[in-house]
Amino acid sequence: MNCQVNCQVTRDRRSFAWVSTALWLGLSGVAFGQAHQPASGTTAPAPPPPTPQEAAPIDLTGYWVSIITEDWRWRMVTPAKGDYASVPISLDAKKVADMWDPAKDEAAGEQCKSYGAPAIMRVPGRLHITWQDPNTLQVETDAGRQIRLFHFGAWTPPSDAPATWQGDSVATWETPRPVGGGGGVGPSQAEQGRGAAPNDKDVAKHGDLKVVTTHIRPGYLRKNGIPYGASAAMTEYWDLNKETNGQQWIVITALVNDPVYLQTEWVTALHFKKEPDGSKWDPSPCSSRW
Repeated sequence: MNCQVNCQVTRDRRSFAWVSTALWLGLSGVAFGQAHQPASGTTAPAPPPPTPQEAAPIDLTGYWVSIITEDWRWRMVTPAKGDYASVPISLDAKKVADMWDPAKDEAAGEQCKSYGAPAIMRVPGRLHITWQDPNTLQVETDAGRQIRLFHFGAWTPPSDAPATWQGDSVATWETPRPVGGGGGVGPSQAEQGRGAAPNDKDVAKHGDLKVVTTHIRPGYLRKNGIPYGASAAMTEYWDLNKETNGQQWIVITALVNDPVYLQTEWVTALHFKKEPDGSKWDPSPCSSRW
């Protein structure tokens, strides 16, 4: 009799413990699941923004050859000493340029003074444009074997780095804003002036590259010694044009400012035609005479 009662009590306690444990685990699982579900009415986290490479409205990569359609006599041959036409130089710049001596530059190892950022795109030759990484566009020149790096995003140069021939370049993609959209704000004057297509609904297919370059090692704007100084800065707008015959052209509008050696902003336009491959790529060193 005692065994039957005691055994029954033991079995009832075990059953209760099992049921209690199972119930606790079940409720805990529900609570855990609810804690990890988004609240009612909320949305999932937005995906990360595209990288500058992914967001590029135009594709500038490939091989390109310069087409000399502007300032032929100053770009295809080395100008004579004292020929400063078309550059708005200051009196200080003239004094420096009048002392130009290519032999002295060669002796000092300064053959690349006319291959700095404000001048390199005007040197006849070819470009090879690639993405160094998703945030950095790389532009190589066969003339002078120079490399320009265009940094997108929140990039900042090292504070203690010396100035270089190609300086520090910060890049941004510019895309036109549709007229009437965004509260009625239309395209900027710069966008209209460079032939953007503000009325096209598919704005992802249009845009340009803006590059601002500073911290440039002092050098020459032109081979014959027209100087630019340490405070010079350059803003460029790279536009891509596609012809109906399939040809592609890059047009670079460059604006150079120098408070010491230029009286006003110096504006030039440069043209590059795309080539099918790199078979004509021919790197050559800097030269003080050509």
